[in-house]
Amino acid sequence: MNVILISPHFPKANQYFAKSLKEQGVNVLGLGQEPYEQLPDQLKESLTEYFRVENLEDLEEAKRAVAFLIFKHGPIDRLESFSEYWLEFDAQLREQFNIPGLKSNQLTKTKHKSAMKKVFKKAGVPVVEGRLVKSVTGLTNALRQLGFPVVLKPDVGVGAQETFKISNHEELETFQAQWDDQVPYFVEPYIENGQLCTFDGLVDANGTIVFQTSFYYTSPALELLRDKLDYATVVEKEIDPKLADYGKAIVKEMGMKERFFHIEFFRLPNHDYIALEYNNRPAGGYILDLYNYAYSCDLYTIYAQMLTGKLPETLNLHQEYGVGIARRNHINYQHHLDDIRQKYQTACKLIEQIPDLFAPSMGDIFIAITASTPAEVEEIISYVMESV
Repeated sequence: MNVILISPHFPKANQYFAKSLKEQGVNVLGLGQEPYEQLPDQLKESLTEYFRVENLEDLEEAKRAVAFLIFKHGPIDRLESFSEYWLEFDAQLREQFNIPGLKSNQLTKTKHKSAMKKVFKKAGVPVVEGRLVKSVTGLTNALRQLGFPVVLKPDVGVGAQETFKISNHEELETFQAQWDDQVPYFVEPYIENGQLCTFDGLVDANGTIVFQTSFYYTSPALELLRDKLDYATVVEKEIDPKLADYGKAIVKEMGMKERFFHIEFFRLPNHDYIALEYNNRPAGGYILDLYNYAYSCDLYTIYAQMLTGKLPETLNLHQEYGVGIARRNHINYQHHLDDIRQKYQTACKLIEQIPDLFAPSMGDIFIAITASTPAEVEEIISYVMESV
């Protein structure tokens, strides 16, 4: 089996996918622009071959690289990047060389927020009604119907980047002054007191969910970016059945195969949920690792086994809470990293510097700790995030 990994060295999770794929007998072919000699040694050992291009965003150059790899190694069975950034790029390469997997015509409903809403409704899942706007006039008309406050999100975008909360006419004028109206925005009412949470997992070649989980954020995403806050993500020990039902309905309606999914919801004070976004990829950052710690599993291996038809019928999962905390360098914390290691011992699974590229949105230091009870979760968050 030949699998091409796009940008196999970055983010770091791709290196773990490469290792696990090789361990399952796959020929892993890397395609990236990083010089080969700068790749980590473990990644080099995982790759059957690495083709370096001058500019990975140059689709024609990438096509020539894939053509060479096919000439040398034979047909390509899969091509993947595990990244939102490369979704369209991956799909175009699959189409060009008839590689199984997600194609461009399947991306609209997972890239455009306006299209996601239609899928959520068809699946019978609650949504916030909104409007797609492409001009100042369209935005003005939408606000007459929706009122303040609203949230403005690029119709095609990743996470909370370039997302704005607009509460009054002054903030609206500020947004309009910098808005390139070549970029369509989706505008919807701002949800007060909604907790951001997820339904995440992995589907096999039949579209059957083989792994599912959920986590929640302790702070709203917009405020995290605006105020550079520290925050925690908590992997739940048990998934709320209502959330699971909504998530499964969306997964079925999306109809994806052999892919991770990451669905964002608001949990409301009345214990209902509103679907926000469907992402055709794993949760970003260190969340896959946090899942592994919480479930005592290896999702990189589970994915590789699924792809090669070696996945056990039943996964042996030992579940705990997973607490992921992102600290900011500009905050003076009461407890140093060595204090955290000493206090939590084996429950402290990871302390790592977040790459500079992601630090503005994700924080500077990521800490992963497992817990057995909700009280332990709260104690961990309080201790690690306590400031002077």
